[in-house]
Amino acid sequence: MLSNNNYIAPKGIIAQFEAKDDDVSAADDELEAIKQKKMAELQKAAAERQAMSAITQPIHLTDSNFTSETAKYPLMLIDFWAPWCGPCRMVAPIIDQLAKEYAGKVIFGKVNVDENPVISNTFGIASIPTMMMFKGGKVIDVIIGAMPKGQIEMKLKQHLSGGSTTIYS
Repeated sequence: MLSNNNYIAPKGIIAQFEAKDDDVSAADDELEAIKQKKMAELQKAAAERQAMSAITQPIHLTDSNFTSETAKYPLMLIDFWAPWCGPCRMVAPIIDQLAKEYAGKVIFGKVNVDENPVISNTFGIASIPTMMMFKGGKVIDVIIGAMPKGQIEMKLKQHLSGGSTTIYS
């Protein structure tokens, strides 16, 4: 009977095994890089959610900060108002209350149309209160007039659940 204890593999076979070891090592390195990238993305998303949760009052928006603020948040409801407007004063406490209740999900903003004519004209605000919903810096819905909390909330829930994505220009 022959003994295989002295068997020496041909150089080609050894090279194949070494190449496969290199492939496995490269795949492990690639998987580790993907894992680290995904972990960084998850940590960033968690930090953004935490930062959004801290915003429990409407943000004061102006002609100068409007574009940067609306682009910063995934979903934002903006109330266009004026201090002399009775219906605006009726909606204001509702917006304040919703800002607290939806902290971490929706950011709320307020634009005084008298003090910020550029933004008001850009969006063609002809009557107030007008509320605009922004997603990724683009208008996706408009509510004109003083609405009860339930109707505003219904619109919020619709957009939070991924409902209507109508974009207004």
